[in-house]
Amino acid sequence: IGTFAMMATVHEMIAMGFTPTEVDQMTGKAIGHAKSATFRTSDLVGLDVLAHVNTNLYPAVPDDEDRDVFKIPGIISQMLERKLLGDKTKGGFYKKAKDAEGKTAILELDLNTFEYKPQEKTKFASLDAAKAIDDIPKRTKALVWGDDRVGEFLWKTMSRTFRYSASRIPEIADTIVEIDNAIKWGFGWEIGVFESWDAVGVAESVDRMRSEGQAVPASIEKMLASGAASFYKNENGVQSYFDLVAGEYRPLPERAGVLILKSIKERTGVIKSNTGASLLDLGDGVACLEFHSKMNSIGGDTVQMMNFAIDEVEKNFTGLVVGNQGGNFSAGANIMMLLLAAQEEEWDDINLMVASLQKAVMRLRYSAKPVVTAPYGLTLGGGCEISIHGDRVRAAAETYIGLVEVGVGLIPAGGGTKEMTMRATDAAKRIPDADPLAFLRKTFELIGMGKVATSAQEALSWGFLRDVDSISMNGDRLIADAKQEVLNLAASGYVQPVPREDIFAIGEAGLSAMKVALHMMKRGGYISEHDEFIGRKLANVMCGGSLNHTSYVSEQHLLDLEREAFVSLCGERKTQERIAAMLKTGKPLRN
Repeated sequence: IGTFAMMATVHEMIAMGFTPTEVDQMTGKAIGHAKSATFRTSDLVGLDVLAHVNTNLYPAVPDDEDRDVFKIPGIISQMLERKLLGDKTKGGFYKKAKDAEGKTAILELDLNTFEYKPQEKTKFASLDAAKAIDDIPKRTKALVWGDDRVGEFLWKTMSRTFRYSASRIPEIADTIVEIDNAIKWGFGWEIGVFESWDAVGVAESVDRMRSEGQAVPASIEKMLASGAASFYKNENGVQSYFDLVAGEYRPLPERAGVLILKSIKERTGVIKSNTGASLLDLGDGVACLEFHSKMNSIGGDTVQMMNFAIDEVEKNFTGLVVGNQGGNFSAGANIMMLLLAAQEEEWDDINLMVASLQKAVMRLRYSAKPVVTAPYGLTLGGGCEISIHGDRVRAAAETYIGLVEVGVGLIPAGGGTKEMTMRATDAAKRIPDADPLAFLRKTFELIGMGKVATSAQEALSWGFLRDVDSISMNGDRLIADAKQEVLNLAASGYVQPVPREDIFAIGEAGLSAMKVALHMMKRGGYISEHDEFIGRKLANVMCGGSLNHTSYVSEQHLLDLEREAFVSLCGERKTQERIAAMLKTGKPLRN
């Protein structure tokens, strides 16, 4: 099915005269498919592999009504002859090269000349408008039914894949569920073929297929004739799927060790909810704090619900899981609101906002009941800070975690700088005669360069995860695994921790060394003047502030320092420029 979808896309690209870049703009995250979309996926896998799959499939399915899609088109044959296979040959549909300034640039293959040219992304009004739609099914429907070339292309490719997939049941799979799971697990789609068909609208799409003379699979005609309007439905918290062979709805099998938050909410409701987060009951005395703002960003509503969750859990529950099942755990703080406040010079409001987040994460850390965080996907900035303040972290293997505030001209101030500093000095204390500055320097680079771990395993080696934390290889099991961690902590005799007063602070000696290193980096052209300015603020926090000698300080002391640095940086013009640039382009500005 995945290969069919890719090849249908290739054939339609040729027919409609699109470029690979234009097709990838349409067939990636916009419709809930992998970020690599169609042709970047081909480059990753290898065009030769894709060709082998097709040349094997074509003779193997002589009775397949749509087998011609597996024929290798001329442009693919020419690419194979020229060894333009993708990453393995340093060039396929795309190629990396250095521009005149020595920076990496992406080139795109011109399918007419087979020469590489600078990649150019086309401005599609419908794709731009769709960015405002967070819900993948709704966004997909809006694009497919759009009255433009994007809508025409997506309709032709997706409707063909819909019909083909339905026709392959029960030949290659017994149910729609197996096909949807296979395409999601194997190709990285967020919604499967039949989930996508539901999003587009089954009855409406079939009407259009008939009007265009497309052959509608008999099983789909029977399904609609029976009164069924969708492939999946949810009634009273019970999810069902339509069995195309039996011609009736059947309960969706529950997978052992998997908790679906959407089903739990529909079955039992929520304890409390606002626009940023909800608290729900996972059963067995465990509650779950779920984020659901755009990109699960951290704002005032989220902080408010964090405080409510701790109050409720300490009174009525055994423990708390902090987790969700969106695209990412959290992309960080809502920097749009921060920029507006900074431009209005509302320093007291910014100070209060940061202090509120600090207090909330400290309440997670020092709750009377165990708290387990369950990060996955993007876990950045404030999302990272929340994650690392759980009693335990149960991370998905594919967790991309980091403190990236420097990229917008700030430092982590939701407890992130404090926590990572504390972990660095604690690690030094465990090794006889170790130099604390060496450990602090590694953490300083981690935060100062805004490094993001590419996996939970790397996060462990960098210190975002500790030895007591654990990793779930199967992301679908993450919430259930985190719930079990809570129960294990409670059963083992959980004792409420006490705020630390014994954090080693290296003082002026360490601060001077960091300042010298920053100065040399600026002189060497590795960082800008503003980078150095931010680095000095970060170093001041990590070294404990203006201390003439080494000392021991409290967590609150470091929190006060990071909050003071954060608010002062918000007042810097260059920081505001960095925030504005990130909001506009999604990329850091090094001014």
